[in-house]
Amino acid sequence: MQLFSTFETTGFLEMAISTLEKRGIKKESIFAIPLDNRAEDRKIIDNLHRSDGTSLIDIGMGLATAFSVIGASIGFTLAWGPIYWGLIGAFVGFVLGFAIRLFMELVIKKKKRVLNGKRSEVILIVDCKESQVDLIEEILWSHFALGVAKVK
Repeated sequence: MQLFSTFETTGFLEMAISTLEKRGIKKESIFAIPLDNRAEDRKIIDNLHRSDGTSLIDIGMGLATAFSVIGASIGFTLAWGPIYWGLIGAFVGFVLGFAIRLFMELVIKKKKRVLNGKRSEVILIVDCKESQVDLIEEILWSHFALGVAKVK
């Protein structure tokens, strides 16, 4: 029987392997594989088939709404009227919000990713007998495994 588990690269992985060896699992039955990090940078603009869950227009829409209300209110006293000034305000607010969000994604979040570092995960594979599965699974969970799977 095989147990597959994933860990972050921390001391808990080493402690889990050490505990498994102390409980009678041979070194030859324990196999750890580090996953490779992404080599290319993430794309900023989403397309129809891939989305990363971040939106570049969320701040732009909020500022467009606020600036259009302000533009329409001030537009009653200006020459072009409230409709034109509301549309101008909406456009200016959207462009300003889009620029803010784009700056945040390109500059601020990139620095944060570099500071945190990209941690790869490690896949730990343990060959064992069916009688040892519960013990090994308990050891893996107690050492903060991200996930555990069993295969017969």
